[in-house]
Amino acid sequence: MNIETKDILGMWKEYTLTNNSGMSVSVLNYGGIITKIIVPDRNGILENVVLGYRDYQEYNQNPNYFGALIGRVAGRIQGASFELGNRTYNLATNNGNNHLHGGPEGFHQVIWEVVPFQKEKSVGLTLTHKSMDGEGGYPGNVDVTVTYTLTNENRLVLDYFASSDQTTPITLTNHSYFNLSGSLKNTVHDHLLVIDSSKFIELSNELIPTGKIIPVEGTPFDFRDGRLLRDGFNDNTEQNKIADSGYDHYFILDNTSDNQVSVQEPDSGRVMSVKTTQQGMVMYTSNGLAEGLNLSEGISRKHLGVCFETQASPASLHHEGFPSVILQAGEKYCQQTVFTFSAMQ
Repeated sequence: MNIETKDILGMWKEYTLTNNSGMSVSVLNYGGIITKIIVPDRNGILENVVLGYRDYQEYNQNPNYFGALIGRVAGRIQGASFELGNRTYNLATNNGNNHLHGGPEGFHQVIWEVVPFQKEKSVGLTLTHKSMDGEGGYPGNVDVTVTYTLTNENRLVLDYFASSDQTTPITLTNHSYFNLSGSLKNTVHDHLLVIDSSKFIELSNELIPTGKIIPVEGTPFDFRDGRLLRDGFNDNTEQNKIADSGYDHYFILDNTSDNQVSVQEPDSGRVMSVKTTQQGMVMYTSNGLAEGLNLSEGISRKHLGVCFETQASPASLHHEGFPSVILQAGEKYCQQTVFTFSAMQ
């Protein structure tokens, strides 16, 4: 196991964690961005399984949020405002009239303090950031710590911690786009998914939750027994069409199995499982990914990656019955998501 550090563009640092199995994860201190995850296929061939820019300068803007840490609030906040304690808070609009992924001052565009660590069976990074009261329109001084830990069992563990001196909304996630074919050889049409979820949240034409929870039964959103992502890309279901022929929806997790998500890619044989303490996740299938971007292994196109944004729901700021994003003053925010990689023989 080892940790390598190199300077990027003279202003950032990239840390590469490598385990004894040859798996590696590369992370920027800028935005906590995961630039590469290198894992073996069924024949032991090591390839990158996440989307990232070839030219690192593109991360300065990063409108697709490739690999980034997202906060204070992951997802869209309707009308870029919310009420808390009989007060209305107005946030920056960066997605039509709405607030997306923490806004233009979000955690994806800050320099995190990074401290590498090495243990007997793992290597990792501790990232810290202090978000000041009023930043982005949010209340409270918030101290955030995120750890990336790579184990010898090919697990990437993300631990999220936060505390605030005022009650405030917070839900953190990572926005990596996965493509298990390796080196972007194929789109994710034939990724086979199992999701432990019987309900998802309906979206409006602006991709804002309507407040309605829909059973997955009989829809392309039913992944409980496994289905290909292409089922939703090619379906005429209104919710798939709203998301521009794909998925950009919050799935409420049932927690009836150890892993909330399992993904298989038939050609490479790669398998990824997702286990989280969060009550749900947004699955986004890069429906809005622009074509023609120079990525590290090829050119971008629609449906080239799939994100599993484990988080609470910002819909809870405007509707009842959703996983809450509110952190009470003085309480501890503590969540974990584990990505485990393996291969079918």
